[in-house]
Amino acid sequence: MNFQRIFVAATCAVALAAAPASPQRTVPAKKPAAVASKPDMLPTQVLLDRAGYSPGEIDGAGGANTQRAIAAYERDKKTTIAEALASNTEPPTITYTISGEDVSAPFTPNIPEDMMEKAKLKKLEYSSLIEMLGERFHASPALLRKLNPGAKLTPGEAITVPNTQIVSALESKPIPNITVKVSKSNSTLTVTDESGATLMHAPVTSGSEHDPLPIGSWTVTAVVRNPTFNYNPDLFWDAEPSHAKAKVPPGPNGPVGVVWIDISKPHYGIHGTPEPRTVGHTSSHGCVRLSNWDALKLAAMVGKGTKVEFTE
Repeated sequence: MNFQRIFVAATCAVALAAAPASPQRTVPAKKPAAVASKPDMLPTQVLLDRAGYSPGEIDGAGGANTQRAIAAYERDKKTTIAEALASNTEPPTITYTISGEDVSAPFTPNIPEDMMEKAKLKKLEYSSLIEMLGERFHASPALLRKLNPGAKLTPGEAITVPNTQIVSALESKPIPNITVKVSKSNSTLTVTDESGATLMHAPVTSGSEHDPLPIGSWTVTAVVRNPTFNYNPDLFWDAEPSHAKAKVPPGPNGPVGVVWIDISKPHYGIHGTPEPRTVGHTSSHGCVRLSNWDALKLAAMVGKGTKVEFTE
């Protein structure tokens, strides 16, 4: 079967939650107390990423996803993250030289939010070079700008990037006798082998109040790379009444990102996302959402028949 020809039909989509900040003005003291700066979490996030315990999008600040990854790493490795950092010899950042190929890659700079407008496009590529580089090195565009103030992002320019393991989009041979476990309460996905050893740990978004994660045991039925999304508004409780069925083109900014892993539960799957910063923080329409790079890593491990367990 040519899985590249499969059109993904699912209840899944990205649902973002945003709350406007309320600016507050304060009267400074005559001698303001020194404010302690936040610790640089970049070395920790890179170490975790390289060890297979994804902190999600690397931003140098950390957060719930990073803390969950630290807890899993310390549990499995029987050591503390401080000890691991002390013995680590890999630098947290490396130098990357931008190529002409990077700059000339196809981009989709203006991506509409409306699903019907998305369907009119030929491809949903990265919106910019910095977004593409961010996904390649598992970093937020804001972190790349911080690491490279004044960078023009031109061919031949050397920039500083996180020292992560780049995930290939090429297909790999599935690993036999593994289990993919998704924890609803912990917002994590873990891949274990038959001995119980952890092969992968990553943050996920898994369902919402309207579309809860289907708790139970399932199996992988197909792995689709660069999927076209078969949009059916009847499957979305929050769809616009004017919407009709449509095929949304593939690409990293497509509704399900660069990978769709179909499971035996109809209309549900594990997939990537165009918004890696939201993974682990916002709701989805029932499916399991990973960053594109974590979805690619998972896709290289699983195959038809791989066991999938969704738990509370």
